[in-house]
Amino acid sequence: MNKFAIPVVAAILTAAVSGPALSMGKSDSATTPKGGYTQAEQAVKAREYKRAIGMLQKVVSMEPRNVDALNYLGYSHRQLGQYKQSLVYYRRALAIDPGHRGANEYLGQLYLRTGNMKGAKAQLAKLEKLCPNGCEERDSLKAALAKASKS
Repeated sequence: MNKFAIPVVAAILTAAVSGPALSMGKSDSATTPKGGYTQAEQAVKAREYKRAIGMLQKVVSMEPRNVDALNYLGYSHRQLGQYKQSLVYYRRALAIDPGHRGANEYLGQLYLRTGNMKGAKAQLAKLEKLCPNGCEERDSLKAALAKASKS
């Protein structure tokens, strides 16, 4: 083997191994900025939505296909009443991964909050196809729809 073959083979193997991990939409501390996805997720869970938005935007700038970060951006904007911006992020997430259960549920919740019952029911139908045996996202949206129907 010549002296150039080893670095070339190493580069090919590195690209092959790291490529799929980045496209899965999961955060990797090596690729996210300081205050990356994990800290942003903690901010969302602490209901610090403005802070979370700033961190999530940094994550998405480095990982534009990070569906979880896009979903949490939509969620954070929705929690702040910024519905148009929320819709943009849910649509971006679902354009990348139409089967993302969280984004489908949260989009349904956005539709409920804005009075779009037809849209919320359509999202529930998608979740019923994605998890016919039940899942947290389907059950949550179904309960929210039932509650909204009684109001």
